[in-house]
Amino acid sequence: MSLGSPGRGALRRIYQEVAPRYELVNHLLTLGLDIRWRRRAARVAVASEGGSWLDVCSGTGEMAAELHRAANRAITVAAFDLSVPMLVRARGKRRLRPDAFASGDVAHLPFRNGTFTGVTIAFAARNLNTSRRHLEIRLRECFRVLIPGGRLINLETSQPESRLWRRLFHHYAALTVRPLARTVSGSRSGYAYLAHTIPRFYSAAELDEMLFAAGAARVTHIRLWGGIAALHIAEKAR
Repeated sequence: MSLGSPGRGALRRIYQEVAPRYELVNHLLTLGLDIRWRRRAARVAVASEGGSWLDVCSGTGEMAAELHRAANRAITVAAFDLSVPMLVRARGKRRLRPDAFASGDVAHLPFRNGTFTGVTIAFAARNLNTSRRHLEIRLRECFRVLIPGGRLINLETSQPESRLWRRLFHHYAALTVRPLARTVSGSRSGYAYLAHTIPRFYSAAELDEMLFAAGAARVTHIRLWGGIAALHIAEKAR
């Protein structure tokens, strides 16, 4: 399923445009649930292991900061994103080291095989989904940089199994994302694109299949709020 996602240059422009109020808009649109979900994802990620983590499509560094907050032992977190303006804002996060940032394309991560204990992606897999094949390529690249037995933690909007709940969720996204986000952020194109991706992304079961195809040996997922979001935990073969 392709979302008709824009190219790298267009995505850079979109996120440069929305960067100043990106976090505020997300919190308003989700009624603060995105904060709770990131914290839950971070607890799942670092509950049993420390080590080094890569936060892919880190944006303003919210997920990277939550990993540090949740860790009960020393960890390092590298924030990686296509948008430099977003990473500039991430540098302001108190819990992030100033040398743990890199910019580039997820299809070509600038790290050696087996570099990281874990990889996280929070509300960004939709941006990587220029096509199903391209998303699998980018997920495979995330598995490449994991150590054997390392885990990819993906938090993303999903599709509720209940037809009624799914329809209500899609109506909410259609009615609120563009007008509210445009009013708060001043961006027309950015949130038109983001609203377009929500009803067109994969179900939790479909994303399970893609994670296996990309190299996972084991995959589980947790549905959040009736399935409007899902937390996937995918382990690389040992």
